Amino acid sequence: MNKAVSQGKSRRYKVKAGKDTILMNIILIFAIGGFCILCLIPFFMMIGSSLESEYNLVHHGYTFWPKDLTFSAYNIIMKDGQIIQAYKVTLFMTVVGTFLSMLVTMMMAYPLSLSKLRGNTFFTFFVYFTMLFGGGLVPTYLLISKYLHMRNTIWVLIIPVMFSAWNMFLMRNFFKGVPGELAESAYVDGANDIQILFKIILPVSVPGIATISLFYALGYWNQWYNAMLYIDDSTLYPLQYYIMNILRYADAFKLMAMYTNIGGADLPSTSIKMATTVVTIGPIVFIYPFVQKYFTSGLTVGAIKG
Repeated sequence: MNKAVSQGKSRRYKVKAGKDTILMNIILIFAIGGFCILCLIPFFMMIGSSLESEYNLVHHGYTFWPKDLTFSAYNIIMKDGQIIQAYKVTLFMTVVGTFLSMLVTMMMAYPLSLSKLRGNTFFTFFVYFTMLFGGGLVPTYLLISKYLHMRNTIWVLIIPVMFSAWNMFLMRNFFKGVPGELAESAYVDGANDIQILFKIILPVSVPGIATISLFYALGYWNQWYNAMLYIDDSTLYPLQYYIMNILRYADAFKLMAMYTNIGGADLPSTSIKMATTVVTIGPIVFIYPFVQKYFTSGLTVGAIKG
């Protein structure tokens, strides 16, 4: 009889626990869904405002649904097709730069993750030191321009920023989290360090690789500072620098028009800002969902281990 009573209590507890779990899941779904909607509101408002006339934006503010639908902001951005060239430069810079950066980072991180490496502490501190002190703008400019002769080349947008000490340490810590037995068994089978890295370690390090690759890709995609310093050829302008010039010239022309009354006060400078944001973040928004599943695990493991 006691057994039957205990089983009945157990069933009631499971039913109650099951109802509580369902209720909690429903609350979490609505809470997370509401948060996602709040995050999407600025994005849709940005798209709507990029299609609105300058007059309505100035007098009525940003909007979801444009009252006077116009593509004037996009026409200005797309004029003469130079933005297509800027997109090509940025895509090349992002793809090639991310690949080279990951190659250098992994080749540096893997040896430093091995305790058997002689001088491990010295080399680790050597890399860490670069995070504390830099050479400064003037020596860097002279090195790149006078001695390396990389001005007005696509490589000046890649090579000077190809290595990040912070990303290397994240990658090293992730490698440290890989079970050492995998490498030891490969050593027994006669594999060398290069084979172990590319055939054993990297296949099980996809979350870390995806995370660091995203960091590098975002850095290359948003780069404009080196272009301002070292690029004079407009055909080598990356997307961000080209967009920045459009915004700068649009604001300057509108300000001049307001004070000289030469026309042009209705230049869509505000909607241009919205349109440039849509144009520049589009590819990143579409790429991120494919690496999002690796992002959290790769970042937390790389940050905690070691």
